[in-house]
Amino acid sequence: MLQFHPSITSHLFPVSFLLVAGGLLSSSSLFAQDKQQTKIPENQWINLPDFSIQQPTEPQVYVTAKPATPGIMSAVRAQALAAQSTADTQASATLPLWFYNVVSSRDSSGYFGIMIGNDPFHGGGTARVPTYIVPVILRTNTVGVSYNSTTGVITTMPGVTTFDPTAADNACMTEPNNVPATVFRQSPIFENAKFTFGGTDVGYTQYLDAFQRASFWKILPDQNDYHVFLDPVNQLGPVVIDVPAIYGTTRPTSSTLRSVCGPLGIVDINWLDFYLSTVVLPALTAQGVNSGSFPVFQLYNVVGSSRVTSLGFCCILGYHSVSEPPIQTYAVADFDTSNFFSAGAQDTGILSHEIGEWINDPFVSNVTPRWGHTGQVGGCQGNLETGDPLSGSLAPSVIMPNGFTYRLQEMAFYSWFLGAPSIAVNGWYSNNGSFLKDAGPPCR
Repeated sequence: MLQFHPSITSHLFPVSFLLVAGGLLSSSSLFAQDKQQTKIPENQWINLPDFSIQQPTEPQVYVTAKPATPGIMSAVRAQALAAQSTADTQASATLPLWFYNVVSSRDSSGYFGIMIGNDPFHGGGTARVPTYIVPVILRTNTVGVSYNSTTGVITTMPGVTTFDPTAADNACMTEPNNVPATVFRQSPIFENAKFTFGGTDVGYTQYLDAFQRASFWKILPDQNDYHVFLDPVNQLGPVVIDVPAIYGTTRPTSSTLRSVCGPLGIVDINWLDFYLSTVVLPALTAQGVNSGSFPVFQLYNVVGSSRVTSLGFCCILGYHSVSEPPIQTYAVADFDTSNFFSAGAQDTGILSHEIGEWINDPFVSNVTPRWGHTGQVGGCQGNLETGDPLSGSLAPSVIMPNGFTYRLQEMAFYSWFLGAPSIAVNGWYSNNGSFLKDAGPPCR
């Protein structure tokens, strides 16, 4: 178990990166800074709505992403091209990447992109990405006791709340599936299940492998030979993070049709991401996490916000991103059982969204003709984030051998973003048939 107990200091983070040497660090050597003394970088989160029009009494569910910097993208291209030109590359050294360069039928313009896996347009084949599940135990140090129903401002008082995915939760879950980290690991994101999209058998495999195969179904020479596996999957010991009081609290209960079963943590997303990318990720290298692997941080009934004491800026349940140096893609997802949110955000709904987007847009750099007015997107955006157009829309649930029913989000196929004709299974544009045509003329 990695224990991170931040204290308040004003001098440890003068630059964007914490340089770590010597493998794992003891808890006494890990610190966080006071935002008022040393400013945490305000990350360029994308795909989020205008929070000024958020209803403060019943915040919506959102996911986001943080794009790679130009420096990262230059390094990614050089690294991927070098790997492609080497006959015997080390799978552990770099992610398997393929490039597309296509003219979109939606606007007759050319688009370049990078995805995880092997090129389905030129033979396909099987790609495997070593994956590390990292349960995150978060302790917040204030408690939200009430909020202003007009402004959404939360009133807090001192108090410790622990959100622990490795502990049995008999209030929000039911035996024998009452340990969130165990249920998370046994999900069809990481284990095989039978998937059928619109009557077409797309395989006994992981959900996102089935989705990616289905997205390129018609151009694959052998559908059974195309895979993007999370493999091997390793579940590491939990990371314990003690959140300074100014960066975390709990959500007060509200008038809702749902009866909540436990607390919901709210953590400053900029602080959390800065801490994960500059402290936790470097410490995990001693356990095998590197540029060629994919760490997935599991939160439990904890959401992000850019203002933790305002419901008007809540709630971000997941994101994917990339840090430097070295280049490291990663995802963060809330495994939520609190019942504060509707079914689309519960258990692995958010996780399926984030990993699907990581496979299709690992560096948050794949530009498409603009689209919008669907899913969580009220306006327009122009990227290949496969989950956003259908946020909250579920694919059929899957019951795994453990007896737990897992929720999975429906997502948009490659052809929906880049245009007809569809090269996906059944001629569809999403894996549950909600989209039967592409995104149409560029969004305005």
